[in-house]
Amino acid sequence: MEILAPAGNLEKLKYALLYGADAVYTATNRFGLRAKAGNLSLEELKEATEFCHSLNKKIYVTVNIFAHNRHLVDLPEYVEDLEKIGIDAVIVSDPGVFQVVKEHSNLAIHISTQANVVSWKSAEFWHSLGAERVILARELTFDEIVEMADKVPQVELEMFVHGAMCIAYSGRCLLSAFFNNRSANLGECTQPCRWKYFLMEETRPNEFFPITEDEFGTYIMNSKDLNLINRLTDIYKAGVASIKIEGRMKSLHYVSNVTRVYRNVLNRIQEGKDIPESFIEELNNVSHRVYTEAFYAGFNDQDTQFYENSAYIRDYKYIGKVLHKTDNLVKIQILNKFEVGDEIEIIFPDIDNDIVFTVNTLYSEDMQKITFTKPNTNAFIELQGNIPEYGLVRKRI
Repeated sequence: MEILAPAGNLEKLKYALLYGADAVYTATNRFGLRAKAGNLSLEELKEATEFCHSLNKKIYVTVNIFAHNRHLVDLPEYVEDLEKIGIDAVIVSDPGVFQVVKEHSNLAIHISTQANVVSWKSAEFWHSLGAERVILARELTFDEIVEMADKVPQVELEMFVHGAMCIAYSGRCLLSAFFNNRSANLGECTQPCRWKYFLMEETRPNEFFPITEDEFGTYIMNSKDLNLINRLTDIYKAGVASIKIEGRMKSLHYVSNVTRVYRNVLNRIQEGKDIPESFIEELNNVSHRVYTEAFYAGFNDQDTQFYENSAYIRDYKYIGKVLHKTDNLVKIQILNKFEVGDEIEIIFPDIDNDIVFTVNTLYSEDMQKITFTKPNTNAFIELQGNIPEYGLVRKRI
């Protein structure tokens, strides 16, 4: 079973793979549904594809907007460029885009969750047209997914297991377009479902009345975050081809850490080993909303929505990444401040290698002793012994 991780930019793409992903999904700045993600230029996409293939891993590119006539002008040439670069598949939701891809390339096609596949017959339909994989709607229960895997074994099934949920059915939302003239279906969602709303009666302008939901608050459309780590054994046995992590706009720490948790847990499932509770709890150490298993066991609106607020839970601050280690010094690229006396952690692709220690000595890049770091600089800390590569540094808040 493939672990598919998000890649909002080139750095996140590389770390997702190094932290255990079998494949990544990404986009350029055209025809994708995450216009505000870092995204890749075509040159960067070429570099990313070569990097993925050097590790024997795969890269999928989203072309999943709902295309208007104006988008069809440049789309054929863009699809041809993607094929020349050598990506492994495109992710599409629009039948017109699907047809353009078929007419102008031999690229493998994955059907986006936006296409709203909720039945085995729909999956069979897309496969009959030439789709290699179907990314299932998030609204499915596990029993429905099992039935689909049984009835259409000829098509690969991919499902989301972690990350943000959408208030709209299969993500087809019009709120952003209504409020801001920025269409979520063209990649420009402003997440108005997370806003706080009031009522105003037309004859009493500027008198705002809170929208209440029982004894809770006013965040009536705020979805919890999906987390199916405790269901991974069943999903693995069900024959799902790929499990997908949401988060192309999330941080490097988020993408790397969530990916390695699913990688480490899946490895132990495949090896028949017990899964330490600390592995499961590690998912609480990334920025997230309250977790839910959503539709897994059946729909329950009290379990999928969180009415108190739309804030993220943040227990850790991401500090930066390890650049290299020489002798007893570790060089860190600093994103957020820390200081002498702080307890910090360095995490690695293998969770068992994580280390926690107190900072006793700090040096600037020109090897002057300092008591605290500054963002967007490099610094050295003293640390005895060998450490693995690709460490990320964080501090409990």
